[in-house]
Amino acid sequence: MEPVSSSLDAAFWITCLSILGLLVLSACFSGSETALTAASRGKLRAQAEKGSKGAEKALEITEDNERLIGSVLLGNNLVNILATSLATALFTRLFGESGVALATLVMTLLVLIFAEVLPKTYAITNAEVAASKAAPVIKFIIRIFDPVVSAVRVLVRGVLSLFGVKTDPDSHILAVREEIAGALYLGHSEGVVEKEDRDRILGALDLGERAVEEIMLHRSQIEMIDAELDPEAILDQCLKSNHTRLPVFRDDPDNIIGVVHAKDLLRAMHKLITQDFGNRELLKNFDICSVAMKPYFVPETTTLDDQMRQFLRMRSHFALVVDEYGDLQGLITLEDILEEIVGEITDEFDPQAEHPIRRADDDQFLIDGAMTIRDLNRATDWTLPDDEANTVAGLVIHEAQIIPNVKQVFNFHGFRFEVVEKQDNRITKLKIRKL
Repeated sequence: MEPVSSSLDAAFWITCLSILGLLVLSACFSGSETALTAASRGKLRAQAEKGSKGAEKALEITEDNERLIGSVLLGNNLVNILATSLATALFTRLFGESGVALATLVMTLLVLIFAEVLPKTYAITNAEVAASKAAPVIKFIIRIFDPVVSAVRVLVRGVLSLFGVKTDPDSHILAVREEIAGALYLGHSEGVVEKEDRDRILGALDLGERAVEEIMLHRSQIEMIDAELDPEAILDQCLKSNHTRLPVFRDDPDNIIGVVHAKDLLRAMHKLITQDFGNRELLKNFDICSVAMKPYFVPETTTLDDQMRQFLRMRSHFALVVDEYGDLQGLITLEDILEEIVGEITDEFDPQAEHPIRRADDDQFLIDGAMTIRDLNRATDWTLPDDEANTVAGLVIHEAQIIPNVKQVFNFHGFRFEVVEKQDNRITKLKIRKL
C-alpha cells in the first residue's frame, strides 16, 4: 500500500504545481492583453525612439490588434481550461462527486483574483512598462498561434458579415483626432489642461476640417480703393486706413484688378514728389496699378490647412475669396487662420471696437451678430451647432426661417435668443442665455 500512497502524494503535488504554473501563465496573458491594449502608442513611440527594444516590439504587435487579441485570448483560454480540468480531477479524487462544485468555486476565486484582477490592475497602472516587458514573449506566442488565429479571424468576419457588420482593423488610425480631443476635454474637466491650451490644440487640429468661407471677412466689410480716384484721395484713404493691404477695383467692386500695399504706394508717391524738388503736379498722372500686386484668388471651399500652406509657400498673407461662379465673396489673411489657433490677435493699429461678447445688465450675454458660432462656443464652452450657419445671426435666421425683427425672441438648442439691434436685413446684436 505504501508505493500506491507514495504515487498518490507525488501526483497530488505535481497537479498542484501544474495548476499554480497555469495560473501564472493565465495572469501573464491577462496582464499582457491589458497592457498592450491600454498602452499609449505615443509614449511607446517615444521610448522606441530612445532605443527601447521592448517598446519597439510592442508597437509592432499592436499594429494588428485583432491578431494580438486573438492570440492572447487563445492562450489564456487554453491555460484556464487546462487548470480548471486539473483542479476538477484533483478535487474529485479527494472529495468524490462534491469535488466538482468545490473545484469550480476554488478555481473561480483563484482565476478572478490572481489571474484577472491583480495582473490587469498592475497592467493598467504601468501600461507602457508592462507592454514593453511582455512584448517579446507575446510576439513569440503570436507566431505559434498565427495559423489558428487566422482561421478564427476568417470565421468571425464571415459570421459578422452575415449580420451586416463590417470590420476595419485600421479604424483606430482615423480616430486619432477624436482621441486627442477627448483627452484634452477630460484633462480640462480635471483641471490638468488649461482652457486656452485646449482651444489652441483643438484649433490646430480643426484646420483641415474647416473651409475658408467660415472665417473670411465678408465682401460687405471689405475696404477697397477705386482706381479712378484722384491719387491724392487714394493716398489719403491709405493713410487713414487701419489695413496695410487694400484691394483695388475699377468700375465695379467685383472687378478687382490688384492689391496695393501701403508701403509700396508711399514709396512710389514719395519718389515722384522728391525727384523734381517737390512738384506735386506729378501726382496727377500717378497710376495706382503701377504699384498694385496681382490679386490672388482662392475658392471658398479651400480648407484652412491647405490655405495656410499656400500662404507660406507663396510668401503671401492676403487672398480674395470667390465662389464657384467667380464672384467675390470676401477676403482672408494668414492672420485670420492663425487666430483660429491662438485666438484674437490685436495690435496698436486695430480699431478699438467693442468686444463681440460681453455680459449685459440682466446677466445675459450680449453678442455681436457677426460673431462666428465657433468663437462663441470657445469663449463660453457652449455647444451650439455650426453645420448650417457660420455666425450667430445666421443661426438665428436659419432656425427661425424668417428675418426677425427687433425684440423678437426664439428658443432653440437649449438657448434663448433675443434680437436687440438690426441694420437693414442684418442682425447686429443679440442677447443669449442658456435655458
